[in-house]
Amino acid sequence: MGCCSGRCTLIFICTLQLVLALERQVFDFLGYQWAPILANFFHIIIVILGLFGTIQYRPRYIIVYTVWAALWVAWNVFVICFYLDVGGLSKDSDLLTFNISAHHSWWSEHGPGCVRREMPQAPGVRTTESHSYITVMGCLMDYQYIEVMHSGTQILVALLGFVYACYVVSAITEEEDSFDFIGGFDPFPLYHVNEKPSHFLLKPMYLST
Repeated sequence: MGCCSGRCTLIFICTLQLVLALERQVFDFLGYQWAPILANFFHIIIVILGLFGTIQYRPRYIIVYTVWAALWVAWNVFVICFYLDVGGLSKDSDLLTFNISAHHSWWSEHGPGCVRREMPQAPGVRTTESHSYITVMGCLMDYQYIEVMHSGTQILVALLGFVYACYVVSAITEEEDSFDFIGGFDPFPLYHVNEKPSHFLLKPMYLST
């Protein structure tokens, strides 16, 4: 009963992680954040693997999910440090875009209440863009805190998944051990009779008349 409850909870957690990862992936794509996009992609694959392992009673898949959950927590801690400028990191750098472009978080210009001030292209100036942004005003929350909230949520859910994954692996392993103890996985029954080929001695029979 406990294993079933733990499995159901882990299935719910994995499903929630998929929803949160897909939501985050969309906004990272909009902001051209290539490092988070790559991390989200691996995260989605591993979560699907963990979900499959939970449904199909595959502890090895769940162990892979457990290891990834720890790595996912570490990655999101790094993202939080990046946006809070901790440890020499700077949110204004191009680290998350692999220095390919100068794009930043999508929330930096499209956060709640943000208003973008645009300046039309000056006459006689030819650029690849039809306009350039001067400033973003009126934001109810700075974009870095929105990113921190996203990462914090990911950490919380991943920690719950880690705990329940460990519990489910332990429960499944105990069930397999107990089943094996009673001969469930033994190709030969626990109590079996060694049948030996019987050799019949054929003797001639004489009928008396």
